[in-house]
Parts: sequence; C-alpha cells; structure tokens
Amino acid sequence: MAKTAELRAMAPDELVTKLTEAQSELFNLRFQVATAQLTDVARVRTLKREIARILTLLKEKELGIAVGGEG
Repeated sequence: MAKTAELRAMAPDELVTKLTEAQSELFNLRFQVATAQLTDVARVRTLKREIARILTLLKEKELGIAVGGEG
C-alpha cells in the first residue's frame, strides 16, 4: 500500500494506472472470496481504502486543490 505522500507526488496518469491495477486486484480478490480461496481477508479492506485514496487525490488534482501538511 502506497502512502498518501507518495501518491500525491505522482502525476495524474500514474494515479490512473495505479487505480486500474488496484481495481483489477480487488476484482480478483472478490472471486477468491466467492470461492473460499482467500487467505488474507484484510487485503480487501486495504485495497478499498487505497482505491478511495487514489480517487480522492485524482479529484483534488482535477479541481486544483492544494492540500497542506500531512498528518
């Protein structure tokens, strides 16, 4: 999982690529859940949060919102 500061440093096209990869992995994990083959169930939650984080950063970049310090 990438830290928010690392994601902020990425260009929008890199974020879109990372988003696509995360969504693809989540899709595959959902199949594993359905077939009871998934061993790391926490990964689903982590991926959902990462996808939300990336979407938020993309929207910030689109709107030109500059966010201050990291917490």
